[in-house]
Amino acid sequence: MEFLTAPWREEYIRKLCRRSKSCVLCAALKKKDDKRAYILHRGNHNFVILNKFPYTPGHLMIAPFRHLDRFEKASQPAAEELADMLRDCLRILESRYRPQGFNVGMNLGKSAGAGVTDHYHLHIVCRWEGDSNFMPLVGGTRVFIEDLDTAYARLRPLFQALPRRGKNGGSRRGRS
Repeated sequence: MEFLTAPWREEYIRKLCRRSKSCVLCAALKKKDDKRAYILHRGNHNFVILNKFPYTPGHLMIAPFRHLDRFEKASQPAAEELADMLRDCLRILESRYRPQGFNVGMNLGKSAGAGVTDHYHLHIVCRWEGDSNFMPLVGGTRVFIEDLDTAYARLRPLFQALPRRGKNGGSRRGRS
């Protein structure tokens, strides 16, 4: 069996563990500027945000507005909206980045590898053959084709073009 390590994320995880009890996802929601928070889309119950410490370009997360630590605590409408948002994200990433595959999943709890343990979120990671190389191990450096501002500018128009769903039509804050 081969193992894929991500040593460049250690500093980020250690900072999260030392931080106060504030939630990075809730803090992003409280910002008045979605661009500055890298929030690409707000639904009725969930939002799509760029991962500030991505594994690959276009690394997105879908998270609920409600501060919940477990997916099974989500309401049925929130869970259904998350599935719809996942489909939208996959289509958008496919059209913009043309990945050869995706990793999609949740790390629920510290022992499962969650960096943010108290606010569940779904990761969507674009993958290409050979997207992991020697630079992180030998040089301690990740090489990306774009920064977060460029990724936001590249993806935001596609999320803005999504049809409005639900009774709130993509309201700024949702109920779950």
